Amino acid sequence: MKKTTRLILAFFTSLIVVILAGYIYFASSMSPINKNSTEAIEFIVKPGTPLVILFKNLKEAKLIKNDLTLKVYSKLHPGVAKAGRYILYKNMSATEIYDAIINGKVTKDTVWLTFVEGKRLTYIASVIAKKFDYNEEDIIKKMDDRDFINKMIDKYPVLTEKVLQNGIYHPLEGYLFPDTYEFESDATLEEIIETMISTLDKKVSKYKSEINANGYDIHDILTLASIIELESAGSTDRKGVSGVFYNRLKTGLSLGSDVTTYYAVGKDFSKDLTVNELNSCNGYNTRGQCVKGLPIGPIASSSIESIEAAIEPTNHEYLYFVADKYGKTYFSKDYNEHAKIVSDLKSKGLWYVYK
Repeated sequence: MKKTTRLILAFFTSLIVVILAGYIYFASSMSPINKNSTEAIEFIVKPGTPLVILFKNLKEAKLIKNDLTLKVYSKLHPGVAKAGRYILYKNMSATEIYDAIINGKVTKDTVWLTFVEGKRLTYIASVIAKKFDYNEEDIIKKMDDRDFINKMIDKYPVLTEKVLQNGIYHPLEGYLFPDTYEFESDATLEEIIETMISTLDKKVSKYKSEINANGYDIHDILTLASIIELESAGSTDRKGVSGVFYNRLKTGLSLGSDVTTYYAVGKDFSKDLTVNELNSCNGYNTRGQCVKGLPIGPIASSSIESIEAAIEPTNHEYLYFVADKYGKTYFSKDYNEHAKIVSDLKSKGLWYVYK
């Protein structure tokens, strides 16, 4: 046998060995964790979870042996994971698990709701109405129901009697934590609303000792947090913004926040405020002459970042702030300096437009 022929034969023999070894490894990696096990594991797939993250989660849950080989398999069999709650077994192969998730073989019929921060209670009602067989009017009616609210006050420390003050538009405004939630398709309104209150209660419970440090209770903190959420929408320095509001409160200046006026008169941010509206007198409008301190209650739902900023403001001497469209925040000690900064930002095309 010629040397060249032997080399070719050796090459193809090695190639076949490599391919066979690769196939054996791939098949082994995709085989069940334990083919004799009947152990069931509940596995949740959240909406929009990338497959690469999903595969890592499956491996961490000890449902598959190798997330990389499953990634390769998914490239050959593309699909989109269906959100839901699954019951998976350790005697299932990786391909069986992948097929179950891609085809949405969920064990429970669930509904996912995502609420973004900085929105009013009416927005929350509209999100619920789109996914459940409840109309917005009935949802808001339940949210405002005093018997239900009193039951929640008795159950969750985050809620106090302050939410029932005269002049409050909606008692639960600012108390429904914005997040992504999974509910069973037959969930009641009370279950949905209570879950959001419960989530807020858990989020703020770890700050219990810090909340009263600046002389404000939880209702005040959530009220200030909602203003910070909206006023610092373009800012990367929420604690600095919070410091400005604390300084204004200490010096007796009004907060001078337009977002409180928008809430007070029931306008959205696409419409300009009139002079009469800016000077209107009610418990929410900090631009008018009636409210020198905090408004009577929150004006929107707040992110945990804004709540933390309200609890732990930056200590400085500034009384004004403005953020440009890139999130850089400019602080000033007097109005003239502030006005110059605003004018400069507008002239340079850096003015932030609330969306």
